[in-house]
Parts: sequence; structure tokens; C-alpha cells
Amino acid sequence: MKVVVIGCTHAGTAAIVNIKGIHENAEITVYERNNNISFLSCGIALNVAQVVKDAQTLFYSSPNHLQELGVNTKMEHEVQAVDIANKKVTVKDLNSGEIFDDSYDKLIVTLGSWPITPPIAGIDLGNIILSKNYSHSQAIIEKAKDAKNVVVIGAGYIGVELAEAFEMLGKNTTLIDAEPRIMNKYLDQTYTDIAEKAFTDHGVTLALGHKVTSFEGTDGNVTKVKTDKGEFETDLVILCIGFRPNTDLLKGQLDMLPNGAIVIDEYMQTSVKDVFAAGDCCMVRFNPAEDNRYIPLATNAVRMGTLIAKNLVEPKLKYMGTQGTSGIKIYDHNIASTGLTEQVAKATTSYDVASVTITDAHRAEFMPTFEEVTLTLVYDKTTHVILGGQITSLAEVTQHMNTLSVAIQNKMTVEELAMTDFFFQPHYNKPWGLLNTVALEVLK
Repeated sequence: MKVVVIGCTHAGTAAIVNIKGIHENAEITVYERNNNISFLSCGIALNVAQVVKDAQTLFYSSPNHLQELGVNTKMEHEVQAVDIANKKVTVKDLNSGEIFDDSYDKLIVTLGSWPITPPIAGIDLGNIILSKNYSHSQAIIEKAKDAKNVVVIGAGYIGVELAEAFEMLGKNTTLIDAEPRIMNKYLDQTYTDIAEKAFTDHGVTLALGHKVTSFEGTDGNVTKVKTDKGEFETDLVILCIGFRPNTDLLKGQLDMLPNGAIVIDEYMQTSVKDVFAAGDCCMVRFNPAEDNRYIPLATNAVRMGTLIAKNLVEPKLKYMGTQGTSGIKIYDHNIASTGLTEQVAKATTSYDVASVTITDAHRAEFMPTFEEVTLTLVYDKTTHVILGGQITSLAEVTQHMNTLSVAIQNKMTVEELAMTDFFFQPHYNKPWGLLNTVALEVLK
């Protein structure tokens, strides 16, 4: 069985390693346009802030590791065309310029995503950098050394983490987003208010509800960001506006969502037999809304890549979908979410949405110290099925969202969550667990 893999970050690496474990004799060739694999881009901000000193530790695999497994590992090779009808790919060696064809029995598409770069005047000026891969991370660190003023555009997770990192380095930092709140796809206002206050308390300028209209520069490098509401002096700009599926190579050959995300079934099979796909180039089944959405997360990618290996020869193990569970640490605040926020649920589903929010101690008040926790449960008022949740505290309580993710995946009701068995130990919690308590609040 000859397997060709296009792209090798999280989904590709997971697929390859697991295929070798299951199908030892499979002949695998992977084509990757970069000279590295498996870079954890979530670590870029940690590296910028020097929490992680060595960027090399942000790789969890390597081309050498794959070669040791017997994989034909072709770094700095770009697949330029795919002939699905004839099971053939056309590849360019980016070093030599050689172009050649390769055939396959099974094709695995793990092309990932690429940062959105809107057509804004001046966007090609120097010192405007994306934040996605290892080369970006090194460019950001190098350029930041001499930068006094830094502007981060995009207040999703990556932009927020970078803004904190630059402030910690002593930079005059501005965070710009067209939306009125930071991280508004993941958190309701109670939580974004807490995060925004943490930024302003640390001197970060928040320009929310600002649409960037142009960049201006001197001697080829950016010096100013102009928005529809103001302008900001800068020495360095980081673009973190969002991601799009990197699927232009296969348009017209595979079924895709309007945004270009490849449509797959529950076994990671595309609309064409023997062609599989996983990771940021694909749609995912979003369980809380019972629909297909684009949610590019490394956790989704590694699960999906593993499933390709399990189902490569025949369908065996189904994909269980995702709740989009995620977490972030902003200064001292631990924040996590899963499923639908109340705002997103009301905007994108037909559920009769409601939510409750509680504030409680993270552990028994008779302990020498304890921290306040804010916890929200989002649910359907008609069925009482749980749709989502969010939590924050100075204590590390984010794992409650992993537990709630399981509840959402299994379509648990508020009543079931209220009476679910959780341990009690004064060092960690209270006799009534936080998830029990928030569910009981609904039932009052």
C-alpha cells in the first residue's frame, strides 16, 4: 500500500506515526514545503515572552524521527497539482527546482491553514509579520528586539497571547480588533471584561471596534497603523486576523464548505474514495450545534490524523466530533470554554438559549487560602441539554471545561450534571462540585 501525505504539521504527523504503527509495511511518502514538522504555534507567544527559552522545544517530532520509522520524508517539497482521477501528484523540489510526478494508493491531505491577509493598503511594508510557523516565530523575536511600539492586529487567542508577551517584554503594545470585544468567539462578555481589564491594568492599549484601513511607512518599513477611528505609531505589526483552510490545490476535486474547508465523513474520508483529510484544512462536526463548522485547533488535528490511520483500509473508528474546547492564561487569569457561548448560540442556532453564572470559592472556605471562581453554563431552556460553558479564576480550574466537554458530547442534561458524582477533597474543591452547583442553579 503506497500512501502519499501532503503536509506535515499536527494532523499529518499524527497520521504518519499511527499508520506506521498499524500498517508496518505501508510505503509512506510525505511532502512538506517547510524544513520542519510538528511546530506548536501556540508556543510562539511563550517563546516571545521568554517563558520558553528555546524554540526548538516547541517541536514534538522531526523529519529524522519519521525517517527512522521508514517514512520517505521529503522536506522543502511542494505538491503543485493533484490528479485524483489518476491517483497522481506533481511535486516541486524547492531547492533544486526539479518537478516530478508520484503515484499513490491512498492520499492523505493535511495541508493545514494559513493566516488571513486582507487587501489593506501598505500591507507589504517591512516589519508586518504573520504568526503561524517556526520561521514567523523567529522573525517576530528578531524584529521585536529593536521595536519600542508593537501593534497586534486580531484579538483571538494568538493575538491576545502575543499582546501579553510584548507587554511583558516592556513594549508599548496596542491590540486592535474590528470586534467590540476580545476573544468574542470563545467567551461571553463576563469573561472578556475580566481579560480586557487585565490588559488595561498592565498598560496595553485596546483599540476594539477599530477597522484597519491602511499601513504607512518610512524607508520600506511600517511606522503607523491607521484605522477608521484613529492611528497608532508602531515599529512592528503582527497580523493575527484568523485562518483560512489551505486547500486551493484541491478546489473543484473535493467537496468543500464555502470557505474552502474540505468536507469529510465520520471516518475522515473525503468525497473521493481513497482520499482522506484531517486538521485545519477540514470542517469538523461541532456537536453542540449539531452542524459542520471550521474550528482550526491542534487538538482536533491530532485526533483526526489518528483516525485516518485507524480507518485507512476500512472504516473502523468513528470521529466523535468536537466541542471546540479551549483555554488560555492571561496574566494571572486562567480562562477556558467549551461548546457554545450564549451569544454565539443565539446568533447561529435555533435553540431556546439561556445561561446561568455563579461565583463561588474554588475550594472549601475553611482552608487557609481559596480563590474566587466564575462559572457559566449555557443550556437549552426547552430540553435542558447542555450547550456550553466558561470558567475563570486565579486558581487552576480550567479542567472543569474538559469535564463539561464530555457532558456536551454525550448530550447530558442539566439535571444529569447536577447529580453527577465528583470527588470532594478540601485541598481541591467543595462538597458540591462547581459543575454540580451551576447545574443546580438552573433548577432553582
